[in-house]
Amino acid sequence: MSLTIHGIGVSGGIAIGHAHLVSHTKLEVAHYDIPAEQVADESARFDAAVKTVRDELEQLRGTVPAGAPAEFGAFIDLHLMILADSTLSVVPRTIIRSEFCNAEWALKIQTDELLQQFDTIEDSYLRERRTDVIQVAQRVMKALSGQPGYAPPPAGDSERNLVLVAHDLSPADVVLFKQHQFASFVTDLGGVTSHTAIVARSLNIPCIVALHHARQLVRENEIIIVDGTQGVIIVDPDAQVLAEYQLLQREFGLERQKLRRLRDTPARTLDGIDVELHANIELPGDVALALDGGATGIGLFRTEFLFLNRPDLPDEDEQFEAYRQVLEEMDGRPVTIRTYDLGADKQIDDSARLATNPALGLRAIRLCLTEPKRFITQLRAMLRASLHGKLKILIPMLMNASEVDQALQLLEQAKRSLDDDGITYDRNVPVGGMVEIPAAALALGLLTKRLDFLSVGTNDLIQYMLAIDRTDDTVAHLYDPLHPAVLMVLGHIFRTAGKVGIPVSVCGEMAGDVALTRLLLGLGLRRFSMHSAHLPDVKQRVLKTHLAETAPFARRMLRATDPGRLHLMLDKLNA
Repeated sequence: MSLTIHGIGVSGGIAIGHAHLVSHTKLEVAHYDIPAEQVADESARFDAAVKTVRDELEQLRGTVPAGAPAEFGAFIDLHLMILADSTLSVVPRTIIRSEFCNAEWALKIQTDELLQQFDTIEDSYLRERRTDVIQVAQRVMKALSGQPGYAPPPAGDSERNLVLVAHDLSPADVVLFKQHQFASFVTDLGGVTSHTAIVARSLNIPCIVALHHARQLVRENEIIIVDGTQGVIIVDPDAQVLAEYQLLQREFGLERQKLRRLRDTPARTLDGIDVELHANIELPGDVALALDGGATGIGLFRTEFLFLNRPDLPDEDEQFEAYRQVLEEMDGRPVTIRTYDLGADKQIDDSARLATNPALGLRAIRLCLTEPKRFITQLRAMLRASLHGKLKILIPMLMNASEVDQALQLLEQAKRSLDDDGITYDRNVPVGGMVEIPAAALALGLLTKRLDFLSVGTNDLIQYMLAIDRTDDTVAHLYDPLHPAVLMVLGHIFRTAGKVGIPVSVCGEMAGDVALTRLLLGLGLRRFSMHSAHLPDVKQRVLKTHLAETAPFARRMLRATDPGRLHLMLDKLNA
């Protein structure tokens, strides 16, 4: 029977394929007693779960492409080694026999004991391995509950015809999917501007979040239609609906091909105003898509994704190679590399579970300043790469002058250390700051007096201004880029930066929303940075905009206070 489920579309287009269920969620652990005569069977059930996970990991290792980074194989080998260790694969059986408890509870007891031991380790590298123990234990727990972790599709199946269906996915999970060619993915949880959704858009495939019960209702291998534009999935469609969507899919593909013809056309308004359209990337491999989309620069290289999906941290040489590769491939075009914005929903360890509200906690520049050694390592790598292109360094989540000064002091320290080592670099690399905290936006002079450029992170700025958790789909309807306060703050940022001659860009999701292109142009923005998939649509809107007519109307929108009226005015602006 056909089933339609509504969610939030985060990446447009239409995908048609077979459902492939994946599970990454932490399972609740029940505790119950078992009779003595069932102890042997319970131990055997635990052994079977361990074998299932071992087979999963071995299969995963066998699918790593020949040209994939070495860290992929090392990550799998480490998890296999942890799984083989007796403290995780044997001791729970002893607990089952002594406590007469179920296997899940025995595994939880032993895992908790191991994690307590890791907490006492002083060596930071070894202490960070506790995350790997958690991940392996969760895999076994899922196998015990009949919900195995993600395994590659069976040999012979085409990934291009698979739609991944999950309860939730982390940004790190989505980055791993870049190694494949899935048709789409959909999740029960998530918001339109969560980091998972943002990374999903970089895949340029239809994606939907906040479906709530899709993971429970969809069955493995069912035909599923994903309409990312309307935010709807159709499970087991009838022949007529399937044929209609196949036609729509072909039409959508033809329209995208037409837009690609604009790739080499300069982004210039009808009245001759030049606009810079840059791309946001997560990994060096994204540069090809940016260039294919016609990007004239990289406006945001999210370096934190170099730190995810791996058992260790990238050293200075590895980071240098990544930055050098991007700069060289951009061939003289500007590349803005952001220092790592770890924290919130992008973690390299399990610390997020200890924070009451990670989005407001130790993250981004706050985390960098508490770990100066790691921060200086990244800054050294960036400076070394500066000889290979037009580099700009961007510091995220700045709030006050002290943070700016400390960051610049550490940059100077990195420069002195390179001087001591006899390593050359560009001594005049521009340094900019992210405007994403309302305090920084309203007291912009704190940044303009100390930095060379600004980049507005509208995702967090709106989240903090409207007190909305952008990863929570239950309040997604309250996330409104057209809120009068948001527009007033953006207008203030553009005017203030313009008066002092500081270049400003927008690298949040607003930059890639074609419905907001004319509004941002009218408010004074001339530099946009977005995921590559949005570049053709935004460029087309720029080419059809007469700025002299748009600007006065956009300024009138700043005086409107009714959200409903603002949406009507936006429709008129785009008509």
